[in-house]
Amino acid sequence: MKFIVSSSYLLKQLQVLGGVINNSNTLPILDNFLFELNQNQLTVSASDLETTMSSVLEVDSDSEGSIAVPAKLLLDTLKTFPEQPLTFVVENNNTIEISSNHGKYALAYADGAEFPNSVELADASSTTILGDILATAISKTIFASGNDDLRPVMSGVFFQFSPENLTFVATDAHKLVKYQRHDVTASQVAEFIMPKKPLNLLKGILAGSESDVTIDYNESNAKFTFDNIELVCRLIDGKYPNYEAVIPKENPNKLTIDRSQFFGSVRRVSIFSNKTTHQIRLKIAGAELNISAEDVDYSNKAEERLTCDYQGDDMEIGFNSRFLNEMLNNLTSDNVSLEMSLPNRAGILTPIDGLDEGEHVTMLVMPVMLNN
Repeated sequence: MKFIVSSSYLLKQLQVLGGVINNSNTLPILDNFLFELNQNQLTVSASDLETTMSSVLEVDSDSEGSIAVPAKLLLDTLKTFPEQPLTFVVENNNTIEISSNHGKYALAYADGAEFPNSVELADASSTTILGDILATAISKTIFASGNDDLRPVMSGVFFQFSPENLTFVATDAHKLVKYQRHDVTASQVAEFIMPKKPLNLLKGILAGSESDVTIDYNESNAKFTFDNIELVCRLIDGKYPNYEAVIPKENPNKLTIDRSQFFGSVRRVSIFSNKTTHQIRLKIAGAELNISAEDVDYSNKAEERLTCDYQGDDMEIGFNSRFLNEMLNNLTSDNVSLEMSLPNRAGILTPIDGLDEGEHVTMLVMPVMLNN
């Protein structure tokens, strides 16, 4: 088995796949890349048993074979090469030899048959979405998903496909984000919960991508196919909570304000908030928003006044500043609106401008009890 490939082309592809490999694996074989050569096509795969990602590379070869190569060793070696062709030759003594312009490097390899097979999806449904739209949907929602091992369904992002729209939801019971696209639809209704790790990988690869992503899914797995890459992952098992029930429908009090100004104030004032509760207080009266925080233990306090556009009754409501900061930071619009009903009901944050046609973002943040 022998093939010739460009060093930078190989490195670029392997770095993408390297994100799948865990730092500590229970199975030693998972520390390797699987190289499957078929004439001039080299398929490289990486897996952590939950997620398997493979990429097809064009190489110069006329042989066939399958071996598992140590991932870290290979990546560290490739990073040091300037652009040049590399020749990989599998020797009889269980090593693979890489020849560059200036030297030779031998790595021990394992048998490719030991590598876990990727899952074949039976009875899969399918939908197609533009790569950049998927990356945006992930980055707009994934920050709101939880890290609680006791509630695994909340640690992922909920995909809801229908012939009308695609909906992506993430929540950790304190904050919730619902991202909808009405300009992209699926042929039939489907729901599944995607884990965080493969989503972060997809987000990194697909940002700004113009290529179409085909998503195949069944009860237990999902497969994303685009360009020369295929990613298969196991879905999170369980029923997603009924998120529509927690979004308040009647919100008579509506605050409209410049996002960057509001974000700046919340970020500044929150430095003075209590380090465990992160509580900040919003007091709205007329066209004035008063943002304050106090840490009684250390006698730290801060207060800022902003002008805003407000319709509704005067009110005082407390939020956890960390959640408010994350949400305002994630939005890109110039102005945002915050809709509220009562100080003990959730606030709804939505961007007013800067959205594409058919794009909807709803962010919900739970209030905290104010200690007067």
